[in-house]
Amino acid sequence: MSSSNKVALQPAYVLHTRAYRDTSLLVEVFTPEYGRLGLIARGARSAKSRVRGVLQPFRSLLMSWAGRGELHTLAAVEEAGRAPRLPGDRLIAGFYLNELIMRMTQRSDPHMRLFAAYSDALRALETSDQLERTLRIFEKRLLDDLGYQLLLDREAGSGAPVDAGRQYSFLIERGPVEAVGVEYGGVSVGGASLLSLHHEDLTDEASLADAKRLMRAVLSWYLGDRPLKSRELIFGRS
Repeated sequence: MSSSNKVALQPAYVLHTRAYRDTSLLVEVFTPEYGRLGLIARGARSAKSRVRGVLQPFRSLLMSWAGRGELHTLAAVEEAGRAPRLPGDRLIAGFYLNELIMRMTQRSDPHMRLFAAYSDALRALETSDQLERTLRIFEKRLLDDLGYQLLLDREAGSGAPVDAGRQYSFLIERGPVEAVGVEYGGVSVGGASLLSLHHEDLTDEASLADAKRLMRAVLSWYLGDRPLKSRELIFGRS
């Protein structure tokens, strides 16, 4: 392996792994400066491999790699922190975050802010009882970072401030329009909920419910016809 194209150790998280050939792994990782990358971890599944138990989702890592093209070769990996404890629905929620990043980002696009948002979300999944709030805030920050920022505090077209006491119809790729006597389509959502999501508050049940419906519709718009597997596991019940 040539050292000329070897990248120095970078902060990283494992998003997904799958078996490759006899003893190797294909590892999808997420980094702040290099974005999402595909790495070949040679011999990682062998009994004597020192990285066999390290390449796990949600664990803070330092990684280096080498090579050009679609797939790179893992050169080194070190633990940078313990993996968060994510039992039950929290674990599935973590996989939901990973699947969102896998589906909505392009390889090799840097995502400094999204990487920070992902780290924050993992900590919140472990320490907070507000699972739904954690997911909605991450979804909002994901859309912001990808250039799909939602207009939440002003009406589409007029630019008038959103009124917390009014009901709106949220039109995807436009924003909220006041839903009074006219059927606009879109997602019905209260003004208070729009403002709560805008400020990343979401501390009441009504705002959480509205934000969940809104984010489902928006993400489905961008994801297309293929549903998220992790969403079906954790959110299919409600």
